[in-house]
Amino acid sequence: MTASGKMELMSPAGDFTSMQAALDSGADSVYFGVEQLNMRARASMNFTIDDLPEIARRCSEKGVRTYLTLNTIIYDHDLSLIRTLLDRAKAANLTAVIAMDQAVISYARQIGMEVHISTQINVTNIETVKFYALFADTIVMSRELSITQIKKICDQIVKDDVRGPSGNLVEVEIFGHGALCMAVSGKCYLSLHSHNSSANRGACKQNCRKKYTVIDQETGFEIELDNEYMMSPKDLCTISFLDQVVESGVKVLKIEGRGRAPEYVATVTKCYREAIDAIFDGTYSPEKVADWMARLETVYNRGFWSGYYLGQELGEWSETSGSSATQKKVYIGKGRHFYPKSNVAEFLIEAYDLAVGDRVLIQGPTTGSQEMLLESMIVDQKPAAEKASKTDVITFKTDFRVRPSDKLYKIVPNN
Repeated sequence: MTASGKMELMSPAGDFTSMQAALDSGADSVYFGVEQLNMRARASMNFTIDDLPEIARRCSEKGVRTYLTLNTIIYDHDLSLIRTLLDRAKAANLTAVIAMDQAVISYARQIGMEVHISTQINVTNIETVKFYALFADTIVMSRELSITQIKKICDQIVKDDVRGPSGNLVEVEIFGHGALCMAVSGKCYLSLHSHNSSANRGACKQNCRKKYTVIDQETGFEIELDNEYMMSPKDLCTISFLDQVVESGVKVLKIEGRGRAPEYVATVTKCYREAIDAIFDGTYSPEKVADWMARLETVYNRGFWSGYYLGQELGEWSETSGSSATQKKVYIGKGRHFYPKSNVAEFLIEAYDLAVGDRVLIQGPTTGSQEMLLESMIVDQKPAAEKASKTDVITFKTDFRVRPSDKLYKIVPNN
């Protein structure tokens, strides 16, 4: 929980661009993986051990907490690397480690680093909370629990005065938004059986997101299914009942998506930031929920449902293997220069046309993910231009700094 007493909002960071997007969008904390020992080890976006001081510096400047995910199964040959990662994390002053293996938990405690218990451990009752409170200050609940069950655990923590190593009451964390796995708290072996690639070592091949046909082996009869994506749940979304989540006593809300794009991190973080603030200032309303839902639909999603939180049976399957987002980004060009005195950015157009009135997205490791309406631009030093094409050099005003490493995108409907 934050110093203001509000529920903590935790955002994913797969790289520095996404991390900056989270910082700019109101996250209270960020979580990230380093090298191969995290549940997104095969993702294209992961930090290196040498990035830890820079991560800590950027987040510290914003007063944002930093959580290192070391939440895979650990083998003997991993132990040396685990100790190195935790030593470097401690030296960089990262806030905590998210862990599921007792080897990680034990060594983190030895060096005095705060521990958060991963959802992979599948905590579902107060007695298990009491056990892990011996080692951890924050415990992520199993994704299969209902809000009623979570509230009972939160109430019992207060009643029984269950405290972690810090001396504070144990905090309960839940997943609030993003991809859901068909398996119990992510414990799946499909990828291991089919590709010898263990999901529990962060190397999931996402078998469940594919389209399947079921055939009777005796008769050859093809069984008709209402939905071929029978193992791919829709994305979790709690924003329409977030007031119930707050009332249950949950202290930390986690957004899933370390493998998703910076604009996803920015949009989802902004919506949940606004929603949490609205609940605490008394302005949370159905009208605001409708607006947040429309914005959440613009970025990557497989459709939305409320998961198990409202006591529903599993049955909300996605209708496509990819995204159902109402918008997508199209690459336009790259940054060339920024004129700080006039706040003017210069880009080289390398792909599609761009016109005044388009919505654009500028992304980069330091810039994060910034969206704006292109109200005017200069094309090849010709003012009041309406359109730019490939090879053109354009300039336009921004209210943020742009770097040569930044990329320019146009936001278009996803038909």
